[in-house]
Amino acid sequence: MKLNTNHNISELFFAAARKYPHRLAIIHKNHDITFCQLAEAVECTANYFHSKGIKKGDRVLVFVPMSIDLYRIVLALFSMGATAVFLDEWVNKKRMEECCKVVNCDAFIGIFKARVLAWFSYELRKIPIKLGVKGRLSGDWDKNRYPLEVERNYTALITFTTGSTGIPKAAKRTHHFLSKQFEALNDKLSPEEDDVDLTALPIVLFMNLGNGVTSVIPEFKASRPDKMDPSKITRQIQKHQVTRIIASPFIVKRISLYLSKNNLKLQNIRKIFTGGAPVFPHEAELYKRGFPDMDIEIVYGSTEAEPISSIKVNDLVADKDFLFKTGLNVGSVYQKAEVKIINITDEAITVKDEIELQELPHGSIGEIIVRGDHVLTEYIKNPQAIKKNKIFINEKCWHRTGDSGYLNESGVLYLTGRCNMIIEKDGRLISPFLYENYFQSLPGVNIGTILMIEGKIVFALELWDHERKKVVLLALESLPVKAAKVAFLKKIPRDLRHHSKIDYSRLLQMLD
Repeated sequence: MKLNTNHNISELFFAAARKYPHRLAIIHKNHDITFCQLAEAVECTANYFHSKGIKKGDRVLVFVPMSIDLYRIVLALFSMGATAVFLDEWVNKKRMEECCKVVNCDAFIGIFKARVLAWFSYELRKIPIKLGVKGRLSGDWDKNRYPLEVERNYTALITFTTGSTGIPKAAKRTHHFLSKQFEALNDKLSPEEDDVDLTALPIVLFMNLGNGVTSVIPEFKASRPDKMDPSKITRQIQKHQVTRIIASPFIVKRISLYLSKNNLKLQNIRKIFTGGAPVFPHEAELYKRGFPDMDIEIVYGSTEAEPISSIKVNDLVADKDFLFKTGLNVGSVYQKAEVKIINITDEAITVKDEIELQELPHGSIGEIIVRGDHVLTEYIKNPQAIKKNKIFINEKCWHRTGDSGYLNESGVLYLTGRCNMIIEKDGRLISPFLYENYFQSLPGVNIGTILMIEGKIVFALELWDHERKKVVLLALESLPVKAAKVAFLKKIPRDLRHHSKIDYSRLLQMLD
């Protein structure tokens, strides 16, 4: 059945393949594939999956690293009306099993290592269909079968938030939601026909496939981002004449440091977008050194809402002297998003109308909530998470970000840290987030934060130059907050997805 209502998100890719058949779609390591070649491979793969028993409506666990194969497989599942259940390659066996319990899968497609792991996991063993990455249908196949027509609220993709404790939050992304998310990202990223993007963000590469934009996947192991070789990625950028970089702050920072240290310039780069973690003014200055006079934009958002706001690097750097007083400037709110600031509470929020929501006045710090067509409204099998993280008012759904901040009179959004990390000490509120930029700016410090442990303030710092420890300790004495202990750690744990944000729960376990 041929698509005629355009609800199947894969039709965006097939339309781009018809328009740009001979343009390169994806470049990865020593391999590349054109749009027409990928379209044929997607159709062939969908028919192969059909021959193996996967059908419309099935949930299929996909454990494949970011590669040409990943997008061939997921586009095939989309086109046949199956739901791709996506796991990041950094997940361990325990996390994989937790995710499987939340989403009962009908099939599993994975690399060899994952299929070996399946023999030692009850949750994976009980999945009836298990397939490898390279399986293809030989001979002729029905080229008119796909993409199938699906309803707008048919689930296309299930992804998981990065939380490491409790029940994993499985984000339900329908074909309609993905199309709205792509529209929002297109508004913000404004791709041009001749763009060649270096991107490590899976959702952006999907968007590029719908736009006819060439994507280059950076060569590093996503499960070990700290081992990334920026010289190798720089050579990729030069070899493939990349025009835009769309990546996490960690990757942009590593490339920037490498370029400035070696006095190199990347002539073809026109634009850089980064997001997935806060970028402080000190880090933004590093970007400027690596990419002088470059148009660099930092996007604020989350798994459930991307984008929320954005700011140019030059504007962020200009605001650096006011961070302790004002918080982190994350720019103007995205035009198709609504943002409100409400009172911070751990309780679920139930209201009858917008008036009951009690929006705080400009300049007042509270929790940031957001709504829009590109904002996720549902989690799979997790009514507790829905109740805690969503506010439903008639047809509207507000997402509670868990971030604290405020809007100024001009509608510019400022962050002041995670709501659950704000410390109350001696009658005053302390936001560790506001000190993290200061720590990062100290010579010899990679990253640092403030924690409350057993009622005492602890500074946790990761040094890249231990000979500067005395200088750092002297600088800390000038802070308005005094620490009962300063812990110098070899490595402060980061979030596993972007390796950019501090993983506070793991850090607390280390110091406990």
